[in-house]
Amino acid sequence: AETKTVTPNSSEEELVVQYVVVRRDLIDTWPLGNDPATLSYCSPFLDSMHKVTLEVKGEIQIVNLSEKLKSNGILHKLWIEQPENIPTCLAIKAYPKSMVSPFFRKLKLCK
Repeated sequence: AETKTVTPNSSEEELVVQYVVVRRDLIDTWPLGNDPATLSYCSPFLDSMHKVTLEVKGEIQIVNLSEKLKSNGILHKLWIEQPENIPTCLAIKAYPKSMVSPFFRKLKLCK
């Protein structure tokens, strides 16, 4: 079942989406977290959860994106890998797509 919401100013249903952004510079050297237990845990929900995984070039870009989201009131989590204290990934709360897509429009899909 597709998760949809009704926007206050429209009678049409709108897709709700979650964006996840990862650092391109870490993808080739760090694992992407394809742990069998994690995949098993998520599998019942994957078809009904609309997620878009994007990438940024590196640390400066992911930190700048986090600051931009914060200043616009978009709830999100910037993961900081410990003990290295390195920002590695960012995920927003699920929002109506039209509300958040402008913040991610210029980013490339993560491949």
